[in-house]
Amino acid sequence: MLRTAVHMALHVVVPAVVARLAFPDRWKGAWIVMVSTMAVDLDHLVATPVFDPNRCSIGFHPLHTWPAMVVVLGLTAVPKTRLVGLGLAIHMALDGLDCLWMGWAGGV
Repeated sequence: MLRTAVHMALHVVVPAVVARLAFPDRWKGAWIVMVSTMAVDLDHLVATPVFDPNRCSIGFHPLHTWPAMVVVLGLTAVPKTRLVGLGLAIHMALDGLDCLWMGWAGGV
């Protein structure tokens, strides 16, 4: 329960810190774009159960796979999609951190 609460909070706080530091003149808009990328978790709707606090999303959900993450990194390289890519990259990094916190060490 604590891990899930901390994980969800980090999905809001980390983009805020990055937005404030990297985009000080437009941090609010940058933060909104990066937090909006949480919509990537809609791919959880194809899983059964939809939410499992003990499941590592990396490598399990379609938009949390390594090929999808390559696309995410590509988005960070294009100025017009950089904020979306950065938000998604932060999201995947936090999900990966959550997997590590769970003690997950499977074959991803």
